[in-house]
Amino acid sequence: MEVDPLRVPYGDHGLPGSVLDVALAHGVTIDHACGGLCACSTCHIIVKEGLASTNRTTEEEEDELDNAPGLTPMSRLACCCVPSGECDVVVEVPNWNRNLVSEGY
Repeated sequence: MEVDPLRVPYGDHGLPGSVLDVALAHGVTIDHACGGLCACSTCHIIVKEGLASTNRTTEEEEDELDNAPGLTPMSRLACCCVPSGECDVVVEVPNWNRNLVSEGY
């Protein structure tokens, strides 16, 4: 999906311009039980490409990530991960974080 920097933030889901904010605005569902407040790990994503162009993790985000299953060195919370726009960012929503009921499977 293409992101128009002039339209960011799209909503109030996570940090302005976060992966969660952008994804939800473009119809891509990412579970976020806490509403994007960095208070859970349900929006756990794995950044496959472009991690260096995102903001740094905070101690608060790292504490929540400790509760996420399948943690990798490229794990982030979608509500906290804000791409700079320098390059494309490719993320994966792990299978265990997909809400199969809400996604209609």
